[in-house]
Amino acid sequence: MNLSLLAVIGAVIFCLVLLGNWQLQRLAWKNNLITAIESRASEPAIAAPHRDQWRAINETDHAYQRVSAEGTYLHQHERIVRALTELGSGYWVMTPLVRGNGEIIWVNRGFVLPGKRFAADRNEPEKERIKVTGLLRVSEPKGTLLQTNDPEKNRWYSRDVEAFSRASGLPEPAPFFIDVEFSDELREWPRAGLTKLTFRNNHLQYALTWFAMALFLAAGTSYLVLLVLRR
Repeated sequence: MNLSLLAVIGAVIFCLVLLGNWQLQRLAWKNNLITAIESRASEPAIAAPHRDQWRAINETDHAYQRVSAEGTYLHQHERIVRALTELGSGYWVMTPLVRGNGEIIWVNRGFVLPGKRFAADRNEPEKERIKVTGLLRVSEPKGTLLQTNDPEKNRWYSRDVEAFSRASGLPEPAPFFIDVEFSDELREWPRAGLTKLTFRNNHLQYALTWFAMALFLAAGTSYLVLLVLRR
């Protein structure tokens, strides 16, 4: 076989092994992240971060932490975001909560079916002041991979709290929202407590695929080299 061809094949095998090792590193990272998230989601709730802590909030260190916040809902600024849950296709109901110090935190109060998308269809009692407890979720800017938020038409596909506040003329909000957890007081609509705590983790499968490709390519090349040498 041509030495240049062997060099190319060797480089490809090397790259496949590197990809396999990278997936193993991703596997370790994902396992640690899942463990951290499961731990945060089961811990006692702490006060939701205040403005002086907002800059430090990030997905890796804070997502799915149980938090609580007290304030008043601004129902007139409610936004609904398309959602697909175990209950079917519908909407998340996002409502801004204003704390006593004026801080705005958007709250995902739960899921509603299309027939319950408007507040008038839900017959919700409005409380002067409320305390919410749930999981901290980092804002989801711009939209999804397939659909972009359209604030002018009030069409929302992701929970972009900064865009919600701009569209509502509200002050800058916390860079996160709270997914309200289920409680006996929240049995009707919106249906809370539907946050998914299961995550795809296919990194081991991907790593084995890359390693298998490297092995087969190496074995095939070795076989061809042996055939050439025997001639």
